[in-house]
Amino acid sequence: MSTNHRLFGKKNSPMRVHMEEATAIEQIVKQLYEMTEPHLKRDLVVICIGTDRSTGDSLGPLIGSKLENMNLKRFYIYGTLEKPVHAVNLVERIAEVKEKHSRPFVLAIDACLGRMNSVGKITLAEGPVQPGAAVQKKLPSIGDIHMTGIVNIGGMMEYFVLQNTRLHTVMQMAETIAKAIGETDALLPEKTASPSLLHSLRLKPQILLRSKNEPSM
Repeated sequence: MSTNHRLFGKKNSPMRVHMEEATAIEQIVKQLYEMTEPHLKRDLVVICIGTDRSTGDSLGPLIGSKLENMNLKRFYIYGTLEKPVHAVNLVERIAEVKEKHSRPFVLAIDACLGRMNSVGKITLAEGPVQPGAAVQKKLPSIGDIHMTGIVNIGGMMEYFVLQNTRLHTVMQMAETIAKAIGETDALLPEKTASPSLLHSLRLKPQILLRSKNEPSM
């Protein structure tokens, strides 16, 4: 669970849209595509942070499970209802991502508390997110870019607020974000092999041909 928009510097110029806007998904897709398109040679990783033990903090795992069921071609998904990424295992999962992926480009997703008139808004911006900041937990920042959804009002009794957040709000927001990421994935081209790998593949037929022509010992 992150804090609200006050964490973001002015230079980030975050995109902010309410989940009920008619063009919400379209706006998110456009922004997310522009952010990820320059990094197509890297592994694109989505880390959905949160836990299903708290209604307000279940946004990330809900999104992760929806994305996992989409069989995406470009985005690798971490953080689902079955295998959540949360405060207890965040450091371990970050290490896992770094080990499994070549120069990962990470989109971090987390729920967020904010002002009353901001509930329902989704933010997408450059830079990392600070998980746990809203409930005074010191966790490592994560993400090359981040997306947050404001699920309820912040300012006091954050744990109580999270536990009493409307599931409908979280589910609606999760659906909007998951659809946007799915549509972005469909627009991105298939991942191609690295130049060094392509070079080695082009050499293989020549190597095989030479080996066949060589006299046996």
